[in-house]
Amino acid sequence: MAEEIDLEAGEASAPPVRAGVPGAAALAFASNALAAIGTVWIFAMMLAIVADVVGRNLLNAPITGVAEVCARSVVAIVFLQVASAILSGRMTRADFFVRGLERATPRLMALVDALFSLVGAAVFLAILYSAWPDTVGAWRGSEYFGVQGVFTIPTLPFRAIIVVGSGFAVAAYLAVAASHLAAYRKARP
Repeated sequence: MAEEIDLEAGEASAPPVRAGVPGAAALAFASNALAAIGTVWIFAMMLAIVADVVGRNLLNAPITGVAEVCARSVVAIVFLQVASAILSGRMTRADFFVRGLERATPRLMALVDALFSLVGAAVFLAILYSAWPDTVGAWRGSEYFGVQGVFTIPTLPFRAIIVVGSGFAVAAYLAVAASHLAAYRKARP
């Protein structure tokens, strides 16, 4: 039989952001608030999809725009929730490699985790940098998506969520990197 996965051990390997990191509490609060908005959005999206399916199949009256809004919403929800996932240590990683390295040399693992966090911050900074011009363009040009005359919705809120979510993800990864570097300094060589 396959081994059972020990979730507690996997979660314990990623230390929480320490109180000594400047602004950690405020960042955690804001990130959790964004994640909560994303969760409520998921629930609203599920209700809209069910209403559309019922309207389409039982009443022969689909709700216009549900598919378009839901397609854009998935990306927005991910960016609303990513910073909270980073701060809680729930980002995807190769545990088979991490657990062995952590047992052998916890200090080296803290350094690897800090490096991983810095790379993550760089990736989200690149996303923020590349999304910013489109967000400004959507603001200035009143950009919409959908079929004109049938259903349109502004793209600005969705683009702005990507920028804001990326900014919070950068801050979260930097806070986690600082936390791992503090663990590196405290660990025995």
